[in-house]
Amino acid sequence: MKFRLFVRKLHRTVAPIVLLPLLITVTTGMIYRLSKDWLGLSRDQVHFLMTLHEGEYLGPNLEPFYVLLNGLGLLWMLGTGGVMVWQNISRSFRSKATAEASSREA
Repeated sequence: MKFRLFVRKLHRTVAPIVLLPLLITVTTGMIYRLSKDWLGLSRDQVHFLMTLHEGEYLGPNLEPFYVLLNGLGLLWMLGTGGVMVWQNISRSFRSKATAEASSREA
């Protein structure tokens, strides 16, 4: 039980920190690709989206850290979210098994 609460607390703590960078990355990446493919815009017309997407506005020294932290944040949220989903599924199976066992005894 303690591990479950610990994972949820860490997930809840990190989520607000990674929300905006991940939202910017996903949104600009989708708009960039769809603007080129569906709207027929040139690479030069939508380059500003790649600047936002890759964190180029932070400069050459901070851009790699933005990419690294953004990727680690995404992996963290996927990992802790996956653990929470797994815990919910396993808890659901255990409660169903307990309910079936008690109904058989009655």
